[in-house]
Amino acid sequence: MRKLDVVAAVLLVIGGLNWGMVGAAKFDLVATIFGEMSPLSRTVYMVVGLAALYQALQWKAIQNRWALSNAAPTRATAR
Repeated sequence: MRKLDVVAAVLLVIGGLNWGMVGAAKFDLVATIFGEMSPLSRTVYMVVGLAALYQALQWKAIQNRWALSNAAPTRATAR
């Protein structure tokens, strides 16, 4: 699941940067690359939206998984 967490986070960064460019410069990179509202652009937008939904619904579970994986090893597991 941690890989899915990372993929979702990367997609959200990409989506956030795209929206930042739209707001700051009226430049939509996804539309520029794939065509305005082309099937591929719509797919990109939907995948980013699904990543956001995943992150929102799994927020506490993601925090717990990352906290557990970053915990210091105990003496028994350090051998």
